[in-house]
Amino acid sequence: MAKPTISTDWLAGCAGCEMSLLDIDERIVKVAELVEIRSTPITDLKEPDLNGVDVGILTGAVNNTTNQEVAHRMRSRCKTLVALGDCAVFGGVVAMRNFFKLDDALRRAYVEAESNDGESKVPSSPELARPVEVRALGEEVKVDVNVPGCPPDADVIFYVLSELAQGRKPVLKGDTLQWQ
Repeated sequence: MAKPTISTDWLAGCAGCEMSLLDIDERIVKVAELVEIRSTPITDLKEPDLNGVDVGILTGAVNNTTNQEVAHRMRSRCKTLVALGDCAVFGGVVAMRNFFKLDDALRRAYVEAESNDGESKVPSSPELARPVEVRALGEEVKVDVNVPGCPPDADVIFYVLSELAQGRKPVLKGDTLQWQ
């Protein structure tokens, strides 16, 4: 029997979820024995296979048109989509941008920030993604498994990956994740 295939990608976030994934330490070898990792942001293969994968994992919130494209591509190419971390599940810290007018947020970040030089300006190019109102992944595409946490605990991530690798769908129940 073939191993389940997994692809991952990230949207708008801080990479804390990826660091928590690395915190599963030597158990990552066990996960690698159970699954075939097809694409990640840090490997040569960046996008899920055209013919699809079993599990897609996305971290981060949707905050621009590129994030939208990545979310829709992953959703269309995976059987089970996992939203990993508070940004993916709820919008997280990234969604704080929604409390301000977009122009004000961009001006603060690119023009007024203390670390910017005197020639600072808001970038504008047709090649750049356009900002959109920040939202959770599930507000953009259908999500099958939500794993909250900022970041999720390494033990929870290992549990979720192990369950998915064995064909079981983990669901949140109380303080622990259980499978049905």
